[in-house]
Amino acid sequence: MTTLTMELPETVFSALHADPEEFAQQMRIAAAIKWYELGRISQNKGAEIAGLFRAEFIDVLSEAKVSSLQITPQQLREELADAD
Repeated sequence: MTTLTMELPETVFSALHADPEEFAQQMRIAAAIKWYELGRISQNKGAEIAGLFRAEFIDVLSEAKVSSLQITPQQLREELADAD
C-alpha cells in the first residue's frame, strides 16, 4: 500500500470537526465518490479507495445524491469478471 503525506493547517480539522484520521477517511470517501461520478473508476474500485464494502459505497453514493447506475459497458464487464 502506498502512503500519501499532506501538510494541512490545523484549522482544517477543527473547521470540519474531525481529527486527522477522520479527515483522511472523509477525503478517501469524497475522492472515491467524485471519481466514480466522473466515470473514472468502478464501484468496486470506489469501495476499495473509500475503505468500504461495495454495498456501503453504494449507500454513500446515495447519500451524496450520486446515481449508483453510472457504469460504462467496459466497467460492467470488469465488475462481472470480478464477481467470478
